Amino acid sequence: MNLTTTYMGLTLRSPLVPSASPLSERIDNIQRMEDAGAAAVVMHSLFEEQLRLERYELHHHLTHGTESFPEALTYFPELSSFRVGPEEYLDHICKAKEKTCIPIIASLNGCSAGGWINYARQIEQAGANALELNVYDVPTDATLPGEQIEQTYVEVLNAVKATVSIPVAMKLSPYFTNMTNMAKQLDRVGANALVLFNRFYQPDINLETLEVEPNVLLSTPQSMRLPMRWIAILYGHVNANLAATSGIHSGRDVLKMLMAGADVTMLCSVLLRHGIDQIRVIEQEMREWMEEHEYESVRQLQGSMSQKNCPNPSAFERAQYMRSLQTYKPEASYYEIRG
Repeated sequence: MNLTTTYMGLTLRSPLVPSASPLSERIDNIQRMEDAGAAAVVMHSLFEEQLRLERYELHHHLTHGTESFPEALTYFPELSSFRVGPEEYLDHICKAKEKTCIPIIASLNGCSAGGWINYARQIEQAGANALELNVYDVPTDATLPGEQIEQTYVEVLNAVKATVSIPVAMKLSPYFTNMTNMAKQLDRVGANALVLFNRFYQPDINLETLEVEPNVLLSTPQSMRLPMRWIAILYGHVNANLAATSGIHSGRDVLKMLMAGADVTMLCSVLLRHGIDQIRVIEQEMREWMEEHEYESVRQLQGSMSQKNCPNPSAFERAQYMRSLQTYKPEASYYEIRG
């Protein structure tokens, strides 16, 4: 049975790719992922805030005490001319490449078209096979139009594509006014892949301390419906590869995403919850279903249930909204059961 797929020009043994998570912070974990059958690994993210902090620290140490001699400041070049950043991340990529044979995809997480983009070149030089850009931004300025927000994504991608020669993927949120239009814009700029979707971790309020606290909730299988819908709609309409992420917990989930049109499926919560060896379980579930239904390769089923090829394409659109509500039958309530 042939599970081979292609993603951003990389030939992968299967569609199973661990996404960015704390698991990849250790080289031995990346090795375990490879041993368990991972076709590639997306590294944990390097955040814009980390790069900004290092620049501030460098600037502080370079200029500390120089105010004692007014002319001394002219001896130092402008901060922008320094190429700085977390060297540990670059070293981690080098070690991962040395210790494994699978593609290593770096991840940059930021919210502006700033200096963090320039770090992409160093990531390429460190040996990364590809780069995933995660523009994680929650706009709060009421005067900022949606078009300007979209333009930020385009500018970030355009700048990175002009800097590196390795493939670049754009990880998107689902909150655009017109997702299809946004995908087409990024496709025209040259995105090698679109990763659907980023999960924004929503904060919580602690009633005891009266503080706003971060809150990470792992995904459930129900979370896959949104990316599956949009992958099915985009399949065949963009040149970029499509990666499904969020809510993929079983071999059946992977198969559904592939049928919708995904080239790869990215795993995170399921590995954090059940361990890295769950990759083997998911692959075996895929193989068993494909054998039972007489599929010989991933290519045979890919996109077969996309909007483009689905016998009922309106199922992905509003036409099914009323039907869904009309056919829903609520479960018996506690009081009905007790009565």
